[in-house]
Amino acid sequence: MEYIPAKHLLFRSRSTEWFGTDHTMNIYRGCCHGCLYCDSRSDCYQIGEFDRVRAKQDALRILRDDLARKVRPALISMGAMSDPYNPFEEELQLTRHSLELIDAYDCGAAIATKSGLIVRDIDVLTSIQRHSPVICKLTITTVNDALAAKVEPSAPLPSERLAALKRLSEAGLFAGVLLMPVLPFLEDSDEGVLAVVEEAANAGAKFIYPAFGVTMRQGQREYFLDGLERAFPGRELKKRYLRQYGDRYQCASPRAKALWGVFARACRERGILYDMKSIIRAAALGYGDRQLTFFD
Repeated sequence: MEYIPAKHLLFRSRSTEWFGTDHTMNIYRGCCHGCLYCDSRSDCYQIGEFDRVRAKQDALRILRDDLARKVRPALISMGAMSDPYNPFEEELQLTRHSLELIDAYDCGAAIATKSGLIVRDIDVLTSIQRHSPVICKLTITTVNDALAAKVEPSAPLPSERLAALKRLSEAGLFAGVLLMPVLPFLEDSDEGVLAVVEEAANAGAKFIYPAFGVTMRQGQREYFLDGLERAFPGRELKKRYLRQYGDRYQCASPRAKALWGVFARACRERGILYDMKSIIRAAALGYGDRQLTFFD
């Protein structure tokens, strides 16, 4: 493992609209999942050798100092730029020890991951949830393991993530699915979206938050489109994407409106939250005055 210098781990969020979080933290840099669509690969983030995972040097001391300076508890987003449960975490346990510090300083955590390793830390997450919100987000764009293996070649399979979601839900944690990105021309069928809703419901998901489309910008666009050509030879997906979207950043599925209707109806039938305000409100429920602190 290569360690890179860092001055701070916690950074104030400009908005609390994303799951109510007011701070972000990335204890690792880069990601080895190899997902074709990952926006973090974009040139604007200036992460060289993105596929190589590195850790922040002296991260736990820095995080402790950052937490000690907070005048009020934070709700910390983890997993925005790199998966906090990459394969190296099993040995290094930097994410686990970070959660222990978050617990000690009475803060909350909102974790996004594609790894079932998150279940290892159910004990710490449960301890945090006694005093602060905990939101566990498993990214699942398809329940088709074979398709996922092509667009997320080195990530744990969706079936493993659904098993982790079930374990988290059974432990009483507030857990659900990030259904994003739903890739145009590959994953944007009614059947595919409904299958995610059904499997997530069976696993006890409290919420599913979708994005029916993908983003493409400099650096990531080239990687994504070339990757589609390699993964799906003969389907001319690169030409189709360029014809449909050109150099646009926001690339909504042509079926986005129809998919939203099908998706929302299925979620309502199963009692699953799917709009951000309702998800935030549910995550904050039971924390009294701290609801205003976290989710005002």
